[in-house]
Amino acid sequence: FAGLADVSISEDIPVEGEITVPVGSRSPDEDFSTLDEPVRDTIMRDLKAVGKKFVHVMYPKKSSALLRDWDLWGPLVLCVSLALMLQGGSADSKDDGGPQFAEVFVIIWFGAVVITLNSKLLGGTISFFQSLCVLGYCVLPLTVAMLVCRLVLLAGSGTISFVIRLIVVVAMFGWSTLASTAFLADSQPPNRKALVVYPIFLFYFVISWMILTFTPQ
Repeated sequence: FAGLADVSISEDIPVEGEITVPVGSRSPDEDFSTLDEPVRDTIMRDLKAVGKKFVHVMYPKKSSALLRDWDLWGPLVLCVSLALMLQGGSADSKDDGGPQFAEVFVIIWFGAVVITLNSKLLGGTISFFQSLCVLGYCVLPLTVAMLVCRLVLLAGSGTISFVIRLIVVVAMFGWSTLASTAFLADSQPPNRKALVVYPIFLFYFVISWMILTFTPQ
């Protein structure tokens, strides 16, 4: 490139274009990050999201509300609450209820995983964790039924008490089953919906039976 040393550019030739990079105004949403907000705001936002999902379960309808922003915080809280209420031993007894807590915890999560795998094998269009989210949140009516049954058992364990608990458990069992199928119905092939609904029916039936047959020690 020795010949390039003799090449010169006249100062009269205008240079076209701009070498500056235009900087547009950035919207506040582009600069927002959860790492920049206070921890309190993050916790409150997550609690509001969980609360909205609880409302959707209590008023079920065919919608993708539980599928868009799935999480497992609500199912975890419900599972732990139900397991704690189902454990038989009290704090003062020799039996602390540890094995019973583990049994309930494993049954709920293992059952939800099996139903999810069954749904995926039958051609379901939702993800693994979306199905777990729906099945976990729909345990809410049965958790309410367990709380009511514990309160009824405080008044006695006679025939009237059993009838009241039976009515409450059956109603909440139907509520859980209908809520879960309402959210998962559109994600299954039309000719295989019965194969998906049947395991869901058994899943909530087992939990309902554990609630109905529970008697405190």
